[in-house]
Amino acid sequence: MKSILVALFLFANVFLYSKSFNNINDKATYYKNRYKVNCLNEKITDNFGNGFDDLYGTRNMKTILFGIAYRGGANNYYHKTNKRDNQNPLPEDGLNNLCSEGFSSAIYLYGTNFSKVENKVFISANSDTLRYIQNSGMSRKTQEDIIKMIKERIDEPSLGPVYLHCWNGWHQSGYVSAMILMQFCGYSNQQARTYWEQNTDGAYKKFDNVKKMIANFTPFQNYKIDKEISDLICPCMKK
Repeated sequence: MKSILVALFLFANVFLYSKSFNNINDKATYYKNRYKVNCLNEKITDNFGNGFDDLYGTRNMKTILFGIAYRGGANNYYHKTNKRDNQNPLPEDGLNNLCSEGFSSAIYLYGTNFSKVENKVFISANSDTLRYIQNSGMSRKTQEDIIKMIKERIDEPSLGPVYLHCWNGWHQSGYVSAMILMQFCGYSNQQARTYWEQNTDGAYKKFDNVKKMIANFTPFQNYKIDKEISDLICPCMKK
Protein backbone atom coordinates (compact mmCIF):
# COMPACT_ATOMS: atom_id res chain seq x y z
CA MET A 1 0.00 0.00 0.00
CA LYS A 2 2.79 2.38 0.92
CA SER A 3 4.55 1.79 -2.40
CA ILE A 4 1.31 2.55 -4.26
CA LEU A 5 0.91 5.84 -2.39
CA VAL A 6 4.51 6.81 -3.15
CA ALA A 7 3.96 6.01 -6.83
CA LEU A 8 0.80 8.12 -6.90
CA PHE A 9 2.62 10.98 -5.21
CA LEU A 10 5.43 10.88 -7.76
CA PHE A 11 2.96 10.72 -10.64
CA ALA A 12 1.06 13.70 -9.26
CA ASN A 13 4.25 15.74 -9.04
CA VAL A 14 5.29 14.81 -12.57
CA PHE A 15 1.84 15.87 -13.78
CA LEU A 16 2.02 19.08 -11.79
CA TYR A 17 5.37 20.20 -13.10
CA SER A 18 5.12 18.92 -16.68
CA LYS A 19 3.36 22.06 -17.82
CA SER A 20 1.70 21.83 -21.18
CA PHE A 21 -1.37 24.03 -21.48
CA ASN A 22 -3.91 24.01 -24.29
CA ASN A 23 -5.36 27.45 -23.63
CA ILE A 24 -4.40 30.73 -22.02
CA ASN A 25 -7.09 30.52 -19.35
CA ASP A 26 -5.74 27.26 -17.90
CA LYS A 27 -2.20 28.60 -18.00
CA ALA A 28 -3.03 31.90 -16.28
CA THR A 29 -5.18 30.15 -13.67
CA TYR A 30 -2.50 27.58 -12.88
CA TYR A 31 0.23 30.12 -12.16
CA LYS A 32 -2.13 32.48 -10.35
CA ASN A 33 -3.14 29.69 -8.00
CA ARG A 34 0.35 28.31 -7.64
CA TYR A 35 1.91 31.58 -6.50
CA LYS A 36 -1.22 32.80 -4.69
CA VAL A 37 -0.98 36.40 -5.86
CA ASN A 38 -3.70 38.56 -7.40
CA CYS A 39 -2.16 42.00 -7.81
CA LEU A 40 0.96 43.51 -9.35
CA ASN A 41 2.53 44.61 -6.08
CA GLU A 42 2.29 41.25 -4.29
CA LYS A 43 5.63 39.51 -3.82
CA ILE A 44 6.25 35.84 -4.55
CA THR A 45 9.75 36.06 -3.04
CA ASP A 46 10.78 38.89 -0.75
CA ASN A 47 13.79 41.23 -0.60
CA PHE A 48 15.91 38.47 0.95
CA GLY A 49 14.83 35.84 -1.57
CA ASN A 50 12.52 34.06 0.84
CA GLY A 51 8.85 33.22 0.44
CA PHE A 52 8.26 30.68 -2.29
CA ASP A 53 11.00 28.10 -1.69
CA ASP A 54 10.78 26.51 -5.14
CA LEU A 55 11.84 29.86 -6.63
CA TYR A 56 14.83 30.44 -4.36
CA GLY A 57 17.50 32.40 -6.22
CA THR A 58 15.02 35.07 -7.28
CA ARG A 59 14.37 38.20 -5.25
CA ASN A 60 11.40 40.59 -5.02
CA MET A 61 9.62 38.44 -7.60
CA LYS A 62 6.21 39.69 -8.75
CA THR A 63 3.68 38.98 -11.48
CA ILE A 64 3.48 41.10 -14.63
CA LEU A 65 1.06 38.90 -16.60
CA PHE A 66 -0.38 35.71 -15.09
CA GLY A 67 1.37 32.67 -16.53
CA ILE A 68 3.21 34.81 -19.09
CA ALA A 69 5.71 37.23 -17.55
CA TYR A 70 7.21 37.83 -14.12
CA ARG A 71 9.70 40.36 -12.79
CA GLY A 72 12.23 40.57 -9.98
CA GLY A 73 15.86 40.59 -9.01
CA ALA A 74 18.66 38.11 -8.50
CA ASN A 75 19.31 36.79 -5.01
CA ASN A 76 23.07 37.20 -4.74
CA TYR A 77 23.92 39.43 -1.78
CA TYR A 78 21.41 37.72 0.53
CA HIS A 79 21.97 34.19 -0.74
CA LYS A 80 22.23 31.71 2.12
CA THR A 81 24.93 29.48 0.64
CA ASN A 82 26.44 31.34 -2.33
CA LYS A 83 26.68 35.00 -1.35
CA ARG A 84 28.32 37.35 -3.84
CA ASP A 85 28.15 40.98 -4.99
CA ASN A 86 24.66 42.28 -5.76
CA GLN A 87 25.61 43.36 -9.29
CA ASN A 88 25.46 39.92 -10.85
CA PRO A 89 23.18 37.73 -12.97
CA LEU A 90 20.92 35.12 -11.42
CA PRO A 91 22.63 32.42 -9.36
CA GLU A 92 22.51 28.97 -10.89
CA ASP A 93 20.01 27.62 -8.38
CA GLY A 94 17.66 30.44 -9.31
CA LEU A 95 17.87 29.52 -12.98
CA ASN A 96 17.40 25.83 -12.23
CA ASN A 97 14.38 26.59 -10.05
CA LEU A 98 12.78 28.78 -12.70
CA CYS A 99 13.29 25.98 -15.20
CA SER A 100 11.69 23.45 -12.86
CA GLU A 101 8.72 25.82 -12.48
CA GLY A 102 8.16 25.68 -16.22
CA PHE A 103 9.74 29.02 -17.17
CA SER A 104 11.11 28.97 -20.69
CA SER A 105 13.26 32.11 -20.59
CA ALA A 106 14.99 34.42 -18.15
CA ILE A 107 16.15 37.85 -19.30
CA TYR A 108 18.97 39.69 -17.52
CA LEU A 109 18.24 43.39 -18.00
CA TYR A 110 21.80 44.53 -17.31
CA GLY A 111 25.05 43.44 -18.90
CA THR A 112 27.35 43.32 -15.86
CA ASN A 113 29.06 39.92 -15.52
CA PHE A 114 26.70 38.20 -17.97
CA SER A 115 29.70 37.01 -19.98
CA LYS A 116 30.79 35.03 -16.92
CA VAL A 117 27.62 32.90 -16.92
CA GLU A 118 28.85 29.48 -17.97
CA ASN A 119 25.50 27.75 -18.49
CA LYS A 120 22.80 29.61 -20.41
CA VAL A 121 20.52 26.64 -21.15
CA PHE A 122 18.85 24.66 -18.37
CA ILE A 123 16.82 21.45 -18.65
CA SER A 124 14.61 20.24 -15.80
CA ALA A 125 13.95 16.66 -14.74
CA ASN A 126 10.76 16.80 -16.79
CA SER A 127 12.55 18.09 -19.89
CA ASP A 128 11.40 21.70 -19.53
CA THR A 129 14.02 23.98 -21.08
CA LEU A 130 14.97 27.49 -19.97
CA ARG A 131 17.23 29.82 -21.95
CA TYR A 132 19.04 32.68 -20.24
CA ILE A 133 19.59 35.79 -22.36
CA GLN A 134 20.59 39.42 -21.92
CA ASN A 135 18.47 42.34 -23.13
CA SER A 136 18.25 45.80 -21.54
CA GLY A 137 15.12 46.90 -23.42
CA MET A 138 16.52 50.42 -23.74
CA SER A 139 16.13 50.83 -27.50
CA ARG A 140 13.07 50.51 -29.70
CA LYS A 141 14.52 47.36 -31.25
CA THR A 142 15.21 45.65 -27.92
CA GLN A 143 11.81 46.76 -26.61
CA GLU A 144 10.21 45.02 -29.56
CA ASP A 145 12.27 41.89 -28.97
CA ILE A 146 10.84 41.66 -25.45
CA ILE A 147 7.29 42.48 -26.49
CA LYS A 148 7.45 39.89 -29.28
CA MET A 149 8.66 37.23 -26.83
CA ILE A 150 5.79 38.01 -24.47
CA LYS A 151 3.24 37.95 -27.30
CA GLU A 152 4.48 34.53 -28.42
CA ARG A 153 3.75 33.17 -24.96
CA ILE A 154 0.27 34.64 -25.03
CA ASP A 155 -0.43 33.13 -28.44
CA GLU A 156 1.11 29.74 -27.65
CA PRO A 157 0.07 28.51 -24.17
CA SER A 158 2.55 25.61 -24.25
CA LEU A 159 5.46 28.07 -24.02
CA GLY A 160 6.54 28.73 -20.45
CA PRO A 161 6.63 32.14 -18.76
CA VAL A 162 9.49 34.66 -18.94
CA TYR A 163 11.33 36.03 -15.90
CA LEU A 164 12.68 39.56 -16.47
CA HIS A 165 15.17 40.65 -13.84
CA CYS A 166 17.61 43.29 -12.76
CA TRP A 167 19.62 43.24 -9.50
CA ASN A 168 17.08 44.23 -6.86
CA GLY A 169 13.86 43.78 -8.79
CA TRP A 170 13.01 47.47 -8.58
CA HIS A 171 14.11 49.83 -11.36
CA GLN A 172 15.00 48.17 -14.66
CA SER A 173 12.61 45.26 -14.19
CA GLY A 174 9.97 47.81 -13.21
CA TYR A 175 10.60 49.82 -16.36
CA VAL A 176 10.27 46.77 -18.63
CA SER A 177 7.17 45.67 -16.71
CA ALA A 178 5.64 49.12 -17.16
CA MET A 179 6.25 48.78 -20.90
CA ILE A 180 4.57 45.35 -20.96
CA LEU A 181 1.56 46.69 -19.05
CA MET A 182 1.19 49.55 -21.53
CA GLN A 183 1.39 47.10 -24.41
CA PHE A 184 -0.94 44.37 -23.16
CA CYS A 185 -3.05 45.81 -20.34
CA GLY A 186 -3.89 49.24 -21.73
CA TYR A 187 -1.98 51.28 -19.15
CA SER A 188 -1.39 54.94 -19.94
CA ASN A 189 2.12 56.35 -19.60
CA GLN A 190 1.12 58.04 -16.34
CA GLN A 191 -0.40 54.84 -14.94
CA ALA A 192 2.77 53.00 -15.93
CA ARG A 193 4.95 55.53 -14.12
CA THR A 194 2.79 55.30 -11.01
CA TYR A 195 3.13 51.51 -11.15
CA TRP A 196 6.92 51.83 -11.52
CA GLU A 197 7.18 54.15 -8.52
CA GLN A 198 4.96 51.97 -6.33
CA ASN A 199 7.16 48.94 -6.93
CA THR A 200 10.61 50.36 -6.15
CA ASP A 201 10.28 49.80 -2.39
CA GLY A 202 10.47 53.57 -2.01
CA ALA A 203 13.63 54.13 -4.11
CA TYR A 204 12.12 56.16 -6.98
CA LYS A 205 13.36 59.75 -6.54
CA LYS A 206 16.11 59.61 -9.17
CA PHE A 207 16.36 57.41 -12.29
CA ASP A 208 15.30 60.18 -14.68
CA ASN A 209 16.32 58.15 -17.72
CA VAL A 210 14.00 55.29 -16.79
CA LYS A 211 11.14 57.69 -16.12
CA LYS A 212 11.74 59.27 -19.53
CA MET A 213 11.66 55.85 -21.23
CA ILE A 214 8.30 55.10 -19.60
CA ALA A 215 6.90 58.51 -20.56
CA ASN A 216 7.96 58.08 -24.20
CA PHE A 217 6.94 54.47 -24.76
CA THR A 218 4.26 53.78 -27.36
CA PRO A 219 2.75 50.30 -27.82
CA PHE A 220 3.56 48.28 -30.92
CA GLN A 221 0.47 48.08 -33.11
CA ASN A 222 1.27 44.62 -34.49
CA TYR A 223 1.38 42.98 -31.03
CA LYS A 224 -2.02 44.02 -29.73
CA ILE A 225 -4.27 41.50 -27.94
CA ASP A 226 -8.03 41.27 -27.40
CA LYS A 227 -9.57 42.67 -24.22
CA GLU A 228 -10.87 39.18 -23.38
CA ILE A 229 -7.27 37.95 -23.18
CA SER A 230 -5.99 40.95 -21.26
CA ASP A 231 -8.76 40.46 -18.70
CA LEU A 232 -7.43 36.93 -18.10
CA ILE A 233 -3.75 37.74 -17.74
CA CYS A 234 -3.55 41.28 -16.30
CA PRO A 235 -3.36 41.44 -12.49
CA CYS A 236 -5.05 44.15 -10.44
CA MET A 237 -3.09 47.24 -9.42
CA LYS A 238 -3.51 48.31 -5.81
CA LYS A 239 -3.51 52.06 -5.16
